[in-house]
Amino acid sequence: MRMLNSILFMAIIAIWSILIVNLVLTIAGYLYYIKWVQTPPAKLPTEPPFVSILVPAHNEGVVLVRTVEALLGFDYPQDRYELIVINDNSSDNSAILLAKFQAKYSNRNFQVINTNAETGGKGKSNALNVGLQQAKGSVISVYDADNTPEEEALRHLVATLMANPKLGAVIGKFRTRNRHATLLTRFINIETLAFQWMAQAGRQKLFKLCTIPGTNYVIRRAVLDKIGGWDVKALAEDTEISFRVYLMGQQIAFQPLAVTWEQEPQTFDVWFQQRTRWVKGNIYVIVKNFRLLFHPQAHRIWFDLLYFMSTYFLLMAALVLSDVVFVMSVADVVHVSIQGFSNAVWVFAILLFVLSTFVTITTEKGEMTVTNLGVICLMYVVYSQMWLVVAIYGMVGYTREQIFHQQAKWYKTKRYQ
Repeated sequence: MRMLNSILFMAIIAIWSILIVNLVLTIAGYLYYIKWVQTPPAKLPTEPPFVSILVPAHNEGVVLVRTVEALLGFDYPQDRYELIVINDNSSDNSAILLAKFQAKYSNRNFQVINTNAETGGKGKSNALNVGLQQAKGSVISVYDADNTPEEEALRHLVATLMANPKLGAVIGKFRTRNRHATLLTRFINIETLAFQWMAQAGRQKLFKLCTIPGTNYVIRRAVLDKIGGWDVKALAEDTEISFRVYLMGQQIAFQPLAVTWEQEPQTFDVWFQQRTRWVKGNIYVIVKNFRLLFHPQAHRIWFDLLYFMSTYFLLMAALVLSDVVFVMSVADVVHVSIQGFSNAVWVFAILLFVLSTFVTITTEKGEMTVTNLGVICLMYVVYSQMWLVVAIYGMVGYTREQIFHQQAKWYKTKRYQ
């Protein structure tokens, strides 16, 4: 019993350590938000840089029309940006739709690159590298094919980038377009607000750190050329390229005024496959960069490395152990003397999670509702357990691929009308 008590106690310490880190990030993020709303936004220079927008698209016909129209509708000077859609070995009606768009917008800087089985269909990083070869801009912007950014998004991103020569990239904020579709999309909506909005803002406030998301960002062409483009082996190409930008000595800034609305998975199977890809991709980044923990010159990324390692290894192990002990205790298979203490701590952890997450959504108009409060309560006991299953499955899958030297496959997220 003493050993079980020790295991449960260590699991509780691990879980609470990560909860406290996230709480600190949330508080810092809220302070960043308070200062940010009082700061006037940067303005574009008199001669704005030419921007190349890259959109990798594999079988995205369901959402492409809305996305292309939004990207061509930016209030950024029309003659100072181009749109390049990489129709990546699609087998749906994407090519037909894009050809119609080219005819309709023949007076715009709009280019379509059609790849085949030989040149494309190898994942997002490869598609972006294909588009980069044709891009003319000194600034590169990336959007996913399911995005509908607000018309001022690109302007805010570029203005922020050009206002500070130390910046290698600037990221925006993304919101859930179909947040009311299912309970799952409600979970994801809260997740993006709490762990994308506030966590990004908190890391910006405390460590001058941000992680590039897969969409709604700009990056200097010179930076991309120097690091050799996107890593084709990385499923989480956004996290991977963030690390390389920081290792160059460049900074990444967060600009919440640049908002895009994206479509999220509406069913568990689609969500599971997408998040599994994220887990595998982030584990790849951890393994690739682990040795940098012992290099003082790489101190800029130490926090992120330790944070990802703690989330995917320490937290996962602690949650599994605590769940196993809890189930065995309820089944009267084992008896632990600190079970009552454990339950009290667990309840307090839920209250802390609910409170901090609810504070986060108060920054967004229309999100501070009783319904969302209930969704947050469910998230701790339901959504976090879903993530635990995904993390375990993704880790096992990554390990199997390494042992048998299998190439990681890019999962195509299902889209909805």
